[in-house]
Amino acid sequence: MLTFNKGLFMQVSIIGKHLDIGDSLREYIEKSITENVTKYFDSAISAHVAIAKEGHHFKNHLFKTDIIVNEGTGNKILIKGEGLEADAYQSFDDAVRRMEKQLRRYKRKIKNHHNIRPEKEFAATKYIISPSTEEDEVEETSEAPVIIAEKATSIQSLSVSDAVMRMDLMNLPALLFINSGTNKLNLVYYRSDGNISWVDTNVSA
Repeated sequence: MLTFNKGLFMQVSIIGKHLDIGDSLREYIEKSITENVTKYFDSAISAHVAIAKEGHHFKNHLFKTDIIVNEGTGNKILIKGEGLEADAYQSFDDAVRRMEKQLRRYKRKIKNHHNIRPEKEFAATKYIISPSTEEDEVEETSEAPVIIAEKATSIQSLSVSDAVMRMDLMNLPALLFINSGTNKLNLVYYRSDGNISWVDTNVSA
């Protein structure tokens, strides 16, 4: 699905999981995502919107929306938003609000820092492992966890402030990175009290 955007074409893909995206909702999403993204990034390349019907809450289905936007500046940044509501429209609107809040916060930083792209990238592999349950027997042996999936990724060389920005824009709970000032392995993550912790190690990249 192509949406015209200030002289550029931004590709907007919309999928429904366990529900049929009707014409009315599709048009609403296309119009809203274009308006809300292009007022911050007129060079945005693509937006992907997925709405899934899942679970029950007080006997009503919940709708979960995931939005991923490639902002198109060449800085290897993805912007993500999530929404969870009892109505598909409200779920999408919630995801857009969350995404727009982050865009407002970091727009000036991204626009004014053309060297915001990572200085270096280190190849890595990301694994998704199966969590333990209460029924699992705890063994003393150090067996490897059950791997559900694996994916090639990278650890980027960033300043601490840029690492926090990327963590927020990508809606992540934590981000592992190489501190561009010290060339050491660092970690930023959100604490349960809402503050951010920064772990500065002595491990060289």
